[in-house]
Amino acid sequence: MIRALHPIAGLAAFLIILTFWTSTAAVEIVGDPAAILAVKTGILWGMLALIPAMALVGASGFRLGGKSRHPRILAKKKRMPVIALNGLLVLVPSAFFLQARAAAGDLSGAFVLVQGLELAAGAANLALIGLSIRDGLSFRRKARPHPA
Repeated sequence: MIRALHPIAGLAAFLIILTFWTSTAAVEIVGDPAAILAVKTGILWGMLALIPAMALVGASGFRLGGKSRHPRILAKKKRMPVIALNGLLVLVPSAFFLQARAAAGDLSGAFVLVQGLELAAGAANLALIGLSIRDGLSFRRKARPHPA
């Protein structure tokens, strides 16, 4: 079961972050203040799905990886703390700050700065999670027999 749970949770987390990122980028380009507030509020609600998905990915990955010394597993283990810290120290606080500023109608100055930081941190997490997905898929490909 854990072998099925890990990739599902990882893909879910990746898709949730991708949705947050693309929604934010799109609304910043073409949205009005009400649309920005709607996206920022939706992101806060979306964290109710993202945080458990990330916790499941971390816990199941730790369990599956065990004491393996395989280079791809070690790379995944090194990326996970960076992903988690980026989320906990940058993305989550930014989401609350940006939603509060959007609710107050203050979309200038600090909002713009934090929004840029959030987009950069989100892109970094997408890249790191994408690398981990790639590494995980490499194990699945090796486990399946190749057709002749």
